[in-house]
Amino acid sequence: MSTSPLTLARAGLPVADLRPDLAHAPGPLVFATVSGAHLYGFPSRDSDVDLRGVHVLPAEDLVGLHEPEETRTRMWERDGIEMDLVTHDLRKFVRLMLRPNGYVLEQLLSPLVVHTSGLHTELTALVPGVLTRNHAHHYRGFAGTQWRLYAKTGELKPLLYTFRALLTGIHLMRGGSIQAHLPTLLGEVDAPAYLPGLIAAKAEAEHAAATDLDGGAVARDIEELHRVLDDAQEGSRLPEAATALEDLHDLVVRARLAP
Repeated sequence: MSTSPLTLARAGLPVADLRPDLAHAPGPLVFATVSGAHLYGFPSRDSDVDLRGVHVLPAEDLVGLHEPEETRTRMWERDGIEMDLVTHDLRKFVRLMLRPNGYVLEQLLSPLVVHTSGLHTELTALVPGVLTRNHAHHYRGFAGTQWRLYAKTGELKPLLYTFRALLTGIHLMRGGSIQAHLPTLLGEVDAPAYLPGLIAAKAEAEHAAATDLDGGAVARDIEELHRVLDDAQEGSRLPEAATALEDLHDLVVRARLAP
């Protein structure tokens, strides 16, 4: 798995240049990738950098009396860029993988790789065994949350998140794989013709307002994509439940007990 040559918004910062920032990460990392708007294909000039990943707690942290620090968060600023790193312990992350949670799978599969390892490669290889038709519920719910946020703020960001979630869900139900990059999805799934223009407008400012849009037409487009997602879920060849439980269990045990 190679590091993407992507240049991040605002400072022209290559993904590979983020590696020194991980030297201060608390504990050994399995992987760290860039998520959020950069992954989704519509970052703004002033977008933050969202780093997400997995760490491995030592066995003694889990068998003693103290509560383990399963999720770790660190925020800082670099060259005027706001950055945050959120990592989960491997066991917690794998449990999230086994739920219909597309968010963590997008992080795991992100091509914007800052740090990788053999365990990262193994986890990625097991993703097909956790994909189910029930992941449609995740994308349907996320789209609904972002649509309500758009109704309150009128900003492009939640509107694009709404479209992105629905199109990712449709792509997954039809093709059995996760694609989180909205510009790529536009070439694979029927979508409103005005979306490239919204992506271009979002590039100018993180909290840009959605202007010159026919609100009724947009609402109808969202409703139609929900219908398409429903139909795609109904006709999906994905299984009802994950099949990789035992393989993931073995991976977690092996990683935890490794010297």
